Amino acid sequence: MNIKKKILFLVTQSEFGGAQRFIYRLITGLDAKRYDISVAAGPEGNDADGLLFNLKNEGFKLFPLKFLKRRINPVVDFLGMVEIYGLIKKEKPDIVFLCSTKAGILGSLAASLAGTRKTIYRIGGWTFNDPWPDWKKNLYLWLEKKTAKFKDIIINNAESDKIQAIKLGIKPKNKIVTIYNGIDVGNLNFLPKKEAVRGLISKSKIKVSAQLENPNAKLIGTIANFYPAKGLTYLIEAANLLKNADVKFILIGEGQERKNLENLIKNYRLENVLLLGAIPESYRYLKALDIFVLPSTKEGFPWTVIEAMAAEIPVVATKVGAIPEILATAENSEESGILIEPREPYQIVEAIDLLLKNQELMNLLVSRAEKKVKEKFNLKKMVKEYEDLFFID
Repeated sequence: MNIKKKILFLVTQSEFGGAQRFIYRLITGLDAKRYDISVAAGPEGNDADGLLFNLKNEGFKLFPLKFLKRRINPVVDFLGMVEIYGLIKKEKPDIVFLCSTKAGILGSLAASLAGTRKTIYRIGGWTFNDPWPDWKKNLYLWLEKKTAKFKDIIINNAESDKIQAIKLGIKPKNKIVTIYNGIDVGNLNFLPKKEAVRGLISKSKIKVSAQLENPNAKLIGTIANFYPAKGLTYLIEAANLLKNADVKFILIGEGQERKNLENLIKNYRLENVLLLGAIPESYRYLKALDIFVLPSTKEGFPWTVIEAMAAEIPVVATKVGAIPEILATAENSEESGILIEPREPYQIVEAIDLLLKNQELMNLLVSRAEKKVKEKFNLKKMVKEYEDLFFID
């Protein structure tokens, strides 16, 4: 009789960002006959759009945690570690699988105290690369170094992050590896362009009908949590610089930067920039766009880039995290999209202008990108690479 491998997945927030999307896609892609899966997440974002809500009908054991929170607070963080320790002792998983920084730090300590046989840490971009004050960056780097010894395996989803970790001395017990994110292109269910535009109009909280339904409009957009590291202020600055009345900018997402973005739009008196808010399954609306732009100042491996590639939308994105590994090769720096420097709104404008004036280039990038996603960034490949780690002693 085959005994199922018991795995507890732990993530700091339930809010559906990159780590949550990774967990959802990995565990729903695993063979249910081989695994007994539990998922625990902190209270932030634990609503109808969150990870735990989206998993409630998938047959997994779900554990909402009270004290696991993103913001640093010594008292709450200690209670969070105690809470995680209690859950591990109760569930007795074969593997504790940690996603995101705070879960990785507290979860590895709790797993070590609880005597967990294997602890895996998957990090989608080091927090000490975020635009924090120096004291905060140094604190997180110190914590990553100190807790690495409690982790058997560390997984980066960008080779650049793996190389950085090794140089900085962040070393787990056994190994540090790179596994790229993967998607199931055949099951993404993109809406056709006209239907996607109408869908955005219907789901938007603001009146955008006239702007989006204009047959001459060129829609430039992004899907991102409104966090400082996403560099969305630079996209708005680019909108201010681009002198083309037919170009409209769409930002889909929500988060702490909303007020800053709203103020920037107001100060520039921009009528061509629309903050549409968070939209469930937002990737389905990608075909509404003519160009996808991700202006991040820090990234791990952004799902939205490979989703845009799969949707056959030309991509403009910054040279951070895994993005150069996704879009470029050593032979051709712009193989599957246009790479730009972070914090450079003029380069965003130049890239958009270049693509809008060159349909042949757009078609070439789209063709290369779609092929690359299917071959290199597919879900089956990702799942297999994780399963190989699950069964290594």
